[in-house]
Amino acid sequence: MLLRGRARRGREAHAGTGDDPLDAAQERRVRAVLALGGVPQADLPDGVQQVRLRLLERAASGREAPRDISAWAAVVASNLAMDWHRAKRRQERLGERLAALRQLEHPSGEDTSVLSVAVAQGLDELPDAQRQVVVLRFYADLPVRSIAEQLGVPEGTVKSRLHTAVRALRARLHEDEVV
Repeated sequence: MLLRGRARRGREAHAGTGDDPLDAAQERRVRAVLALGGVPQADLPDGVQQVRLRLLERAASGREAPRDISAWAAVVASNLAMDWHRAKRRQERLGERLAALRQLEHPSGEDTSVLSVAVAQGLDELPDAQRQVVVLRFYADLPVRSIAEQLGVPEGTVKSRLHTAVRALRARLHEDEVV
């Protein structure tokens, strides 16, 4: 009973100021969902802030507030936990790739130059649309979703162009016996 009264007073205090869209109970629930989702203790405050930010962005965009803010915040927190794990796996894979590259012998300057010239020639032979997505993906390091948005095409189109282009480049490099 005492906790309910405090939570209610906390909601009323924040409702008057409009500065915090989550009350204390909702914040605890968000923290618990993030923690149970595997987010480290040190990252929990950032996760709570992300939930707040998304709620504020939703309100700023003119969309109505969720009917059950607590449930909505828990779902957003769960999604953030999954995003955290995806990012962690991506970082681990990148670390593994970098470690593998360090273990390989560094190619001689001549080998590197031959490969660079062959890749440049292969890129020149690609159709414009394929060359564009290869450059944006592998040289500008943009994700497929961003490329699709920027070019105004579906993600599947970007993936298809990338697949076709990479296959053509690989074939070219094998034909020229560069790799």
